[in-house]
Amino acid sequence: MTKVRFHGPIAGFSGAMGEMVFADNEKEGRTVAYMKKHYERSEAQLSWDAQWSQAVAYAKMAMADPTKLAFYQMVAEEKDMPVFALAMGDYLNIPSFKPLDLSQYKGRVGDPILIHAVDDIGMISVEVALIGIRGKEIERGMAVETGVRSGYWVYTATIAITLGSDIFIEVVGFDNRGRKAKMTENPIVGTDE
Repeated sequence: MTKVRFHGPIAGFSGAMGEMVFADNEKEGRTVAYMKKHYERSEAQLSWDAQWSQAVAYAKMAMADPTKLAFYQMVAEEKDMPVFALAMGDYLNIPSFKPLDLSQYKGRVGDPILIHAVDDIGMISVEVALIGIRGKEIERGMAVETGVRSGYWVYTATIAITLGSDIFIEVVGFDNRGRKAKMTENPIVGTDE
């Protein structure tokens, strides 16, 4: 809607008329006019619009589900944010892992492997597998979170491995929505690399 500012005949106006846009700068006492520009939306913009629409639909569905609503209300209260926004964020944010902290892992029974999971609400489970260089599984087990929704997990080794062994550490986690995050590192036992 076009707005007109009167002072004398016409002092300025702002708004749009057809393809023309007017911007009234009262402090400078002038009106600037320009034509609307039309751009084709990029694939990335179209993709984001689709993801956003899906997130809105998911949040509406979650608000209608008493169990999900109760969960999101609890977390939203902890985070001091709106429940609907939290549910949308949970849909849009994909879980992942930061690089493992192997500074305390030296191949001994009881050595910890420290895991930092990244998710807006938190992972519900994290499993760790140690695999030999030829693909033979050495051990597998569940990591334990160090605080509710902290994102910090600890896996405690149950089998001794010779220092200098070349192994794979595979970490698999699931978030609240059942989405999987997976990471594999290939350290030499006894080094924190």
